[in-house]
Amino acid sequence: MDSTLNVPELFGSMVFNQKVMKENLPKETYKALKKTIDDGSPLDIEVANQVAHAMKEWAISKGATHFCHWFQPLTGITAEKHDSFITPQSDGTVIMSFSGKELVKGEPDASSFPSGGSRATFEARGYTVWDPTSYPFVKEHTLCIPTAFCSYTGEALDKKTPLLRSMEALNTQALRILRLFGNSAASHVATTVGPEQEYFIVSEKLWNERKDLRMTGRTLFGAKPSKGQEMDDQYFAALNPKIVEYMEDLNETLWKYGIFAKTEHNEVAPAQHEMAPIFTTTNLSVDQNQLTMEVMKKVARRHGLVCLLHEKPFAGLNGSGKHNNWSMSTNLGENLLEPGDTPEKNSQFLLFLTAVIKAVDENQDLLRISVASAGNDHRLGANEAPPAIISMYVGDELYDVLESIKDGKAMVGHTKTKMTIGVDVLPPIPKDSTDRNRTSPFAFTGNKFEFRSVGSSLSIAGPNTALDAIVAYSLKEFADELEKADDFESALTALIKREITAHWRIIFNGNGYDASWVKEAEKRGLLNLKTTPDAMSHYLDKKNVELYTKLGVYSEDELRHHFDIKLEKYAQILNIEVQTMLEMVNKDILPAAFKYTDSVSKTAMHLKSQVPGAKAAAQTAILEQLDRLTGELCSAASALKKEHESAKSAGDFMAVAQAYAGKVLPAMDAVRSAADQIEELLGEEFKPYPSYEDLLFIK
Repeated sequence: MDSTLNVPELFGSMVFNQKVMKENLPKETYKALKKTIDDGSPLDIEVANQVAHAMKEWAISKGATHFCHWFQPLTGITAEKHDSFITPQSDGTVIMSFSGKELVKGEPDASSFPSGGSRATFEARGYTVWDPTSYPFVKEHTLCIPTAFCSYTGEALDKKTPLLRSMEALNTQALRILRLFGNSAASHVATTVGPEQEYFIVSEKLWNERKDLRMTGRTLFGAKPSKGQEMDDQYFAALNPKIVEYMEDLNETLWKYGIFAKTEHNEVAPAQHEMAPIFTTTNLSVDQNQLTMEVMKKVARRHGLVCLLHEKPFAGLNGSGKHNNWSMSTNLGENLLEPGDTPEKNSQFLLFLTAVIKAVDENQDLLRISVASAGNDHRLGANEAPPAIISMYVGDELYDVLESIKDGKAMVGHTKTKMTIGVDVLPPIPKDSTDRNRTSPFAFTGNKFEFRSVGSSLSIAGPNTALDAIVAYSLKEFADELEKADDFESALTALIKREITAHWRIIFNGNGYDASWVKEAEKRGLLNLKTTPDAMSHYLDKKNVELYTKLGVYSEDELRHHFDIKLEKYAQILNIEVQTMLEMVNKDILPAAFKYTDSVSKTAMHLKSQVPGAKAAAQTAILEQLDRLTGELCSAASALKKEHESAKSAGDFMAVAQAYAGKVLPAMDAVRSAADQIEELLGEEFKPYPSYEDLLFIK
């Protein structure tokens, strides 16, 4: 990094943030826009015109020639349609213009994006609508305006619209709870998120030589290298100079976009790394994480590298997650998941904590669905990723507090006879003095929950929409009950004790990797949804439709569309993987094996001709192994092709997805097993593609 770099000056330099707004807008215009940002008030067209003009002038000063509505369709990545600022004049010249109408609303083609059938090809119209709560930014000569994306009929076609709805639902219900505790000062409650982003870095040259990496983002083949991550000598180790240069460039680029890139280090697996940002409001965090993933890939290419965001790019090594650190805070800066120093604050904390416990227990399926994908299915349950079984870790001391409330018994190591919620007797609750649990999908870490199940390539919009919605629903049920109570304190005590008891099964502080946990979880009645089709089979359950529709997060039609989209995407990904796998078998692996077989055979024949009585035992043994394995590979590839064709014609989206999960994936494993054994036998010059050793240990 340039030692003369002025980070405070660089930070947010390409963002039309509130500081820039204040500097470039008339005072009254800024006030009106600020009210829209803070309260959601409609923006008058005259105000929009003034904002658009100032935004355009600022963007041009940063080198922008175009603008786009930057949105997040249901593909899981971002989309942008660019228009220039130029407006033709009668004298053949142009001027640079940008109107409030263009700022507020756009009209991209909606039929070309996944819609679950809500938009047919002949029904192309869709709208993008400016989200003023997320700041515009200049990227590569284009002013990018964060927007929501909906159909002509008003249905959400993106991930941002449901997220904004869920955030508003949680705000409404959390404020009801705060009012019960006498808090009339807070006017808004927002969730905050800090997503830790894990990723792998490989050589671009070697990446280009791996058809599977180019087409699918993961290695479909690859024999285990002599050294993997067994020594744990990669974790937090000194960074490779090439990676240092990459990270410095990445930080500078992210800081320009106002992204709070804070922490960087090597992860446990070779060639694996992590970037963690500072917490910010969920909506902004979602946008910034989408931009972060794009920037990570582009910056890597500048350095002759490729950034892999797939959840499991290498078999046998750690997968990559995106640990979603989630909390709730008021506009006055109070973290509602922070244990307090007074009994009053602790009773409020316990109620919000209980709402989360209830939400997670009752909606294990929705949380699992929110992180379900073809890639993440490979990751969950192995190599430091949490299992598919959703549970909550609260730490030993908080566990004792909750158990004391549940059972009415003395708290371990505490002088009082029992833990009571009443404000006169509830002692201070320990703050983040416990250990961490890497095997827990949903762990309390002092003043936030770490949702560790989120996959590295996923948009965090889906998981946070689900999380905000299920907690909002619990808070709604609590507020409905407590608002009717004659004696708030007694009702509060009874409610917390009742709900902790009812949902005690979801709390688990042990080892999520232990085989005994699977049996214990089943005994507790917890779900073990191992695959995406398993999880999606619960998506349209009555309780889920009721929760989302009552809160206004999704309509029933939107849920049905998303059900089809998610299953279709799952099948499409596996379809591409199978086709790539079969192509590599036929065009790369078998030709390499045959070529090596021919070489070894000629060597054996030459030896026998030159040395009387020579048996060429070593060559014969290799030839026998290659003959057996190539036969197995051909047979396995043939079986895979058959299962693939059968799966594609299995029926509806769910039937196809289930066929891929139940039949095709095991057939892919059989092909890989034979191919990887062949790779172990081949001479170095006969390798059909760069090996794991080549890819993982960057020189």
